[in-house]
Amino acid sequence: MSDEDDCPPLCEMDTADSNGEDEEWEVAEEQNDPVKCLFCDSISPTMTVAIRHAKQQHDFDLAGVRRRYHLDEYSYIKMINYIRREKPSAEQFKVAPGSSLPWAHDQYLKPVENETWLMFDLDELDEILLNNGSSTGGNGPLGEKENGADIGETMTLTTDQYRKLQGIINDLTAQLREKENLLQHAASSMEKMKQSFRNVMEESAPSKEAVKGAGGDKKLQQIKKKLEHCVSSVSVDDDQGYFNTYSHFGIHHDMLSDEVRTSSYRDAILRNADIIKDKIVLDLGCGTAILSMFASKAGAKEIISVDQSDIIYQAMDIVRNNSIDNIRFVKGRLEDTELPVEKVDIIVSEWMGYFLLFEGMMDSVIYARKQYLREGGLILPNRCNISIVGYGDLDRHNEFIGFWKNVYGFDMSCMKKEVLREATVEECKPDHVITNANIIANFDLMEVDVDCPNFSYDFELNVKRDSHLTALVGYFDTFFELPEHIEFSTSPYTRPTHWKQTIFYLEEPVPVREGQSICGKFICRRDPKDVRSLFITIEVFNMILKYTLD
Repeated sequence: MSDEDDCPPLCEMDTADSNGEDEEWEVAEEQNDPVKCLFCDSISPTMTVAIRHAKQQHDFDLAGVRRRYHLDEYSYIKMINYIRREKPSAEQFKVAPGSSLPWAHDQYLKPVENETWLMFDLDELDEILLNNGSSTGGNGPLGEKENGADIGETMTLTTDQYRKLQGIINDLTAQLREKENLLQHAASSMEKMKQSFRNVMEESAPSKEAVKGAGGDKKLQQIKKKLEHCVSSVSVDDDQGYFNTYSHFGIHHDMLSDEVRTSSYRDAILRNADIIKDKIVLDLGCGTAILSMFASKAGAKEIISVDQSDIIYQAMDIVRNNSIDNIRFVKGRLEDTELPVEKVDIIVSEWMGYFLLFEGMMDSVIYARKQYLREGGLILPNRCNISIVGYGDLDRHNEFIGFWKNVYGFDMSCMKKEVLREATVEECKPDHVITNANIIANFDLMEVDVDCPNFSYDFELNVKRDSHLTALVGYFDTFFELPEHIEFSTSPYTRPTHWKQTIFYLEEPVPVREGQSICGKFICRRDPKDVRSLFITIEVFNMILKYTLD
């Protein structure tokens, strides 16, 4: 018989034979590669049996260890190599991780020769546990007898049978994982919200005497209302769209290439290395981990780098490629994640959005301060403020707003309302700034609370020359108030940044004269339907102008 007769072409294996019957597949349940126990000389016939043996004989629960130590592919490899080389007892893995893992060093990436545990795909653990939910009984793990047959042997299935069984397994696995995730998120969210509420109540609750007064109930309602409109009140699933915007490399290229931004953080950290040295640092919203690496270079003892977006996986590779071994990554939104340390000495975060407050990430900094910052700790940067100026650029106003008066001979002026409703982010020219600036909000990160985006300010802008007011422009300044003081500004007068400036256009230019005072009120509020967005109201020239920043 020829080789062709022995081995039919692959394209024929999934088709019916001449009699209309399916070809039969032999599907092995699991390869029978012998597996040596991690803690004794016992040899198991399969990985499933080895995992069960480790749990029953040594109380080493691989699934529990993975959750406890946040094991990914690389840290799992390091742990296995560490166990083989250092021969620790299984007892060591029952306790919560300390400030650093004993296998954190990259020396443990070098694999032990012929190590079966390293060939195990950690992602398959859930499926093994699902298919072998009971360690005893008739439906036991692979390798045990069931109905007189050795389950470790091959089973003969038709193509349709195999596909149906595989589909059922996949559906059940997906449903189980989804339900587990929902339960975990629900339990975590409930606990975090309870803790946040307790913290706010402790800090802001009036005294018993005040509660007895006429305004006591109203005060308590105001305190509770704070928690309804902050990032922690939003589910992770509903908030995922925000984090997805940071998964693409493009936005990180824009931020890293912003020299004003990145060099300011670098200088604040490295020029104040004496403060960073031997400290535990939390890098909140770490992105590519550039701030974490600055902190490592400054001598930090350990850096906990947290981010919910998928860019964190690239950050892990970046850190590994640069041979930095004191950065630990945690993927998740801080409000729904448990850090591997109880307290940190320093929080560093580049949290600022357009007009400083857009995106609402200051909420997470405040949460980190309340939950994790050690007494006497630092936040970098520690202070920011927002300013506005009067702006007069007739050409740009006509290009952006006046454009709709005549579009190829058609009047589309009705579009102006939609255009004016949204604040725009543009780079403003200093030549068109026609007033002095007013600082309308000042934020000390060690003191502010989650309701800080809700503020109002009565402004008075003095006109410096005859012109036409076409817009008000907002920008912010950032301060690292350290022994080596560092600060930067997003003002139109300074070097441009990726934040640019935020422009609130008037519908029509208003003529103004030198020495004139432009008086009005600036009101900022969170969008009640989207806590990361803002509503802005400006009262000026007997007009009430409303804008969104979303």
